[in-house]
Amino acid sequence: MFNRFVVDGNVIISPMLITRRLEFDAGHRISTHNSQCRHLHGHRYVIEITLSGDIIADEGVAEQGMVMDFSEVKRIAKTELVDQWDHAFLVFSGDTQVLNFLQTMQDHKTVVFESQPTVENLAITAFRILDAAYQDTYGNQLKLEQVRLFETPNCWADAIRNKC
Repeated sequence: MFNRFVVDGNVIISPMLITRRLEFDAGHRISTHNSQCRHLHGHRYVIEITLSGDIIADEGVAEQGMVMDFSEVKRIAKTELVDQWDHAFLVFSGDTQVLNFLQTMQDHKTVVFESQPTVENLAITAFRILDAAYQDTYGNQLKLEQVRLFETPNCWADAIRNKC
């Protein structure tokens, strides 16, 4: 999976993995849950986005020596996902009681999902959204490898390429 080569006497591992962490707040409920999660509540979600790619060796480009500029990783994640989910209520389309209520609130930020908004389903959805967003700009085989979504500091789900 990884290649090793030498540049200026240094061993380089390719592809390299990089990870960027972002945070957002959102509300949800799991309407079919038998315990506390069936109630309306919110979380401070943390998303970790892991990309793989070769280190960019093009002379003179700003990204030389990087897989991707971390500011670009952040910009794309915010544009495609975080800004839509931040301070939104994440609701299952089949949870008609809550969905109908939310629709009575003018300009309410609601994101509707085709499955229960569990951390597992949200991680898979995030992976699919972000996978299409990260493009190989420098021919360095850039691709999304994993999305790790924390619902709490102790509970998370991993959506991993070729495993979800």
